[in-house]
Amino acid sequence: MQTTRVLFDSPSTEKAHLVSISNKNEIIEMGDFLTIGRASHNTLIIDDAFVSQRHARIEKRGNDYIIKDLRSTNGTLVNETPVLEAKLTQNDRIRFGETVYVFTTRSAARPQELSSKNQEWQKQLDRLPVFASTNYTVLINGPSGSGKELLAHYVHNLSSRKHAPFVAINCSALSEQLIESELFGHVKGAFTGADQDRRGAFETARGGTLFLDEIGDLPMNLQPKLLRALENQEIRPVGSDRTIKTDVRIVAATHKNLYEKVIKKEFREDLFHRLNVCRISPPSLIDRIEDFDTIFYNIAREMRVRFSFAAIEKMKDHTWPGNIRELKNVIARASAYYPSQSIEEGALADLIDKPMNTDTLPLDNLPPLKELERDLIVKQLERHFGNQRKAAEDLKMPKSTLNDKLRYYNIDPQEYKKRSRV
Repeated sequence: MQTTRVLFDSPSTEKAHLVSISNKNEIIEMGDFLTIGRASHNTLIIDDAFVSQRHARIEKRGNDYIIKDLRSTNGTLVNETPVLEAKLTQNDRIRFGETVYVFTTRSAARPQELSSKNQEWQKQLDRLPVFASTNYTVLINGPSGSGKELLAHYVHNLSSRKHAPFVAINCSALSEQLIESELFGHVKGAFTGADQDRRGAFETARGGTLFLDEIGDLPMNLQPKLLRALENQEIRPVGSDRTIKTDVRIVAATHKNLYEKVIKKEFREDLFHRLNVCRISPPSLIDRIEDFDTIFYNIAREMRVRFSFAAIEKMKDHTWPGNIRELKNVIARASAYYPSQSIEEGALADLIDKPMNTDTLPLDNLPPLKELERDLIVKQLERHFGNQRKAAEDLKMPKSTLNDKLRYYNIDPQEYKKRSRV
């Protein structure tokens, strides 16, 4: 049986597909059952000396696609990990011998169009398809919670790299010791605990997009190495004496003003200019309040939460310092506090955090910022009995950022868990 090959403008792209890494116009349409191997009776015939006659099969179980190795000689690898049976997820890389395919679903084939009622923001959104069609670096500079990773995914899904991996690295969530290995990989014995070779993000994202979130927090000593990787398109794993050619498209994001950091000598000017090629600046939610209804209804529909008209109108009076992330948290909190109920205006006081007001504090008694931040973290840990996820949600910060701050302030969340049992 011959392999079915379709192009992306075909209606059949509504289903799941396998996309060849070597030939991205070769797309294998997934049915309920697909056999892979060298023998002519397979649905997908692969002419590869390292592929067995009956190598693997993929079958649909409910809404999931399951891959199973058929005792092949060289094994079936998903994201470079040998598997006997595994559930496939979006952008998984599947290796049969020396042949690699990417598993994709219709969500990546046809990304949902982004639009805005705010004219200035819509002008920027109109540029995204043009940005995506190039291989230039994209810099997304906007406030926390404004949807920067969503924009990065959108650029990826509109690009010619959409069937290869999208890999995200948060530059603020890793220590200086770990981030170099996360980006460039390491070889066995490079440092204590490196008991085997490890591919970094540049290699994991090969052929696709590498999203560097919070690039403004990248340590200064790593900035020259990132610049070299971007300029020469090659990396050197930690502990290795050889370089590896790369093939990734970089999308970087930050909520900080990189130009100010350059002036303060906190960010390399040459790296700034290398990143600042195609630029997009998502506004805060309050600055695109015209879109509030659309954003609100999309999130509420997904979480199956109902708000009264009066409650929705009242929510527009809030300044939303946490932007779309804060709005999403409020709707999620509503679903937890008032399940299967319509949320009325009076319930908003329980759902929306009051903005911090330091105006009433005497300036002489105002604690240093670091001490104030530590006290806020401790307060939330006490409130949630050491539950870091809930504390991070209330503090409106990623859990990874909270973990870094716990280490910085030498706070042990286990102490607050113990108190909950007293």
